[in-house]
Amino acid sequence: MTAVIEKRWQDRQWIATEKPGLDYSALRPHPSGGATFFLRFASGAIGAAHTHPAGEELYVVSGDITVGGRRLKAGDYLYTPPDGVHDAVAHEETVLLLHTPKLPVFL
Repeated sequence: MTAVIEKRWQDRQWIATEKPGLDYSALRPHPSGGATFFLRFASGAIGAAHTHPAGEELYVVSGDITVGGRRLKAGDYLYTPPDGVHDAVAHEETVLLLHTPKLPVFL
C-alpha cells in the first residue's frame, strides 16, 4: 500500500534552480522519473524552451505568466501533450503547480 503524503503550504521549502528567479518545492516524485511540484517564478523570470516527453499538467496558483504564447493567470490550467514544446515568461511573481510524469528536456 502506498503511504499518504501530506505537506502544508506554510512548511514549504523553496530550492533554487540553476536559472535565476526560478525556485521549486517538491511534493511527490513519480516512479516514472517525473514529479508533482510547485515552481515559483520571480517577476520577469524566463523558463527556457523545453519539451515534455510524457506531457505536463500546469495550474496557475498565483500570478501572471505566458507559457508557449498563452497568457495564463491565477486559476488557469494548461495541458501540454507528450513531446509538446514551450517556454515561459512571468509578468509578475507566479507560482505554478506542475504534474510531469517525466522531467522536461531543455532545448
